[in-house]
Amino acid sequence: MNNPVEPLKQLFLQTFGREVEHVSLLETSGSERKYYRLQCGPFSAMGVYNADNKENRAFLALSRHFLSKGISVPVVYADNLAHNNYLISDLGDTTLYRRLCELRNGSADFPPQLIPVYKQALDKLLYIQTEGGKDFDFSLCYPRSAFDSQSILWDLNYFKYYFLKPAGVSCDEQLLENDFQTFVDFLSQANASFFLYRDFQSRNIMLHDDKLFFIDYQGGRKGALPYDVASLLYDGKANIPPSVRELLIAHYSEELQKKIPQEAVAFGKYYDAFVFIRMMQVMGAYGFRGLYEKKTHFLESIPYALKNMQWLLDNVRLPFKIPALWDVFHRLIQSETLNRYNRDELSRLKISIHSFSFKKHIPKDETDNGGGFVFDCRCLPNPAKHERYKMLTGKDQEVIAFMNAEPTVAHFFDNVKSIVGMAVKNYTDRKFRRLMICFGCTGGQHRSVYCAELLQDYLNKMYDVDTELHHQMENEWNKA
Repeated sequence: MNNPVEPLKQLFLQTFGREVEHVSLLETSGSERKYYRLQCGPFSAMGVYNADNKENRAFLALSRHFLSKGISVPVVYADNLAHNNYLISDLGDTTLYRRLCELRNGSADFPPQLIPVYKQALDKLLYIQTEGGKDFDFSLCYPRSAFDSQSILWDLNYFKYYFLKPAGVSCDEQLLENDFQTFVDFLSQANASFFLYRDFQSRNIMLHDDKLFFIDYQGGRKGALPYDVASLLYDGKANIPPSVRELLIAHYSEELQKKIPQEAVAFGKYYDAFVFIRMMQVMGAYGFRGLYEKKTHFLESIPYALKNMQWLLDNVRLPFKIPALWDVFHRLIQSETLNRYNRDELSRLKISIHSFSFKKHIPKDETDNGGGFVFDCRCLPNPAKHERYKMLTGKDQEVIAFMNAEPTVAHFFDNVKSIVGMAVKNYTDRKFRRLMICFGCTGGQHRSVYCAELLQDYLNKMYDVDTELHHQMENEWNKA
């Protein structure tokens, strides 16, 4: 695809009559969408690029409809679907999940001051479910207008092919399919005339100006009430204790009883089954994004999903028999493949190393601890000044030889090793889990790439840590 930044800048200029002064690419975990913070002075807007135009149309239609209903979602400033992009209001960086992590400060305890916030989120969810879909054209929803039997089967097969099979858990395919159909038959009886948000979890709830705002509802459609409640209360890494879940589900049930009394009993009847369906859907996502795409955030979520599944098996009895699937759940919990991602292994220090261009933006830290080091490589000799190196990168042997021959490079890197080494030892002793290290240069092509590659090799040899490498240059070239 072409670089989406320039069309977004042009749309910003057309909309606000001002030139963009600074662009920051926001990191995303599971989405293929690209989010950019576009700034001019103190004002900023979010620019979004998404190659899936049907999803764009669903998001824009839902956003405008929700705003007309008084629901707190981003304001749509402008869109240019010919370029697959749009501008929305900037709600900042504080998600409910981030606030939860900040208040926990490494503890597993649930912060009591967030219980009213979660209750408020559930209150607003109930309003979205009951009022958000009124007068809306559900034919605009994508990929389906309703969370129907077809959607449920998609989620069940997502779980089977991306989580169950990679975990090495064998099963009788026909017996498993029979249990899948039992699930579908039962859940299809639930009242599905409400608005289903589809991904109502703590990372999609923003805290901005002392208010809750909601994002990432582009997969919304008609559906049953319990699904979204299960999404929030069994949100993996949010790790909500069972006692808090019980308190919150009681609150939602009380509010539902006040608003639609006839639905309160039905909610209790179907809730546990929807919890299992949601759990299988997110396990499929953890498998696809984690086991296949090797994205750390999703691998880290696997132990929490298994913990939630264990609690369900110990405490929930469904009103129908699914013996093959129940056996699969038990064997998943015992899977050696999945238990490699236990908390002890995942608690090892993970170091993300980035190269970037100062002409673009410093990579944003999306972890829970707020970042690490940024080293400026522009003080080093620049291979780009030599014609024979211009089309090469810091990964090419000719550039590596050039950099290795420069005494100032060795001196610079010795200092980097000293500073980073001190942090690695300290972070390891204190059981910290994340460290981010960035190298910047003018073009993000030679010096920063060379240093990032060199540091990863050094850390892998010298320390018992996990490293991951990200080159902004390669991201930009992939857009071309």
